[in-house]
Amino acid sequence: VGIIRIGTRVLSYNPYRVLNDPELLEVVKRFSLPEKRIYFMLHYSHPREITLPSAEACDRLIENGAILCNQTPMLHGVNDDPRVLGELFDKLSRIGATPYYVFICRPTVGNKPYTVPVERAYEIFEKARGLCSGLGKRARLVMSHASGKIEVAAVTGDSVVFRYHRAADPADCGRVMIYPSNRDAYWFDDYVEAATD
Repeated sequence: VGIIRIGTRVLSYNPYRVLNDPELLEVVKRFSLPEKRIYFMLHYSHPREITLPSAEACDRLIENGAILCNQTPMLHGVNDDPRVLGELFDKLSRIGATPYYVFICRPTVGNKPYTVPVERAYEIFEKARGLCSGLGKRARLVMSHASGKIEVAAVTGDSVVFRYHRAADPADCGRVMIYPSNRDAYWFDDYVEAATD
């Protein structure tokens, strides 16, 4: 084991869990070492969640050897605005939490109201990145699909380019797939006929 990953939203709603617990910071300091690093996979979804206490909690984790990354779903009505998402990326970079993944929501019954169509999500994502410094541009727009983690790599006028960032079948890792545009697609499975050369 070379990396220990801890996924948490606690810093966005209760940073005092870190600020008021010196024993937690001691554990991080003891076990986050160059040969085995602790990564905190944070879940900030909106820049307003990055409060002064929250930023201070991030700083304390970093001081004690942790690495911070952030992943968030793109949520309709929450962060599906390029200015909001761009501000989130910049604030994350300033507090030392690398923007890592922006997930496209799976359109299931419970979260359907929060979903954003794939190609619209890509437009928002790219416009947000255009508002950021270089350090804010590090996130990838992805879907956690049954076949692997699929990155939305590009949208042209008539095509969408996907790439397996990680794949269930190792032979698919890095594979690029091009599909005709479908502005009504909310998920990878909505693209059914791959483009031909």
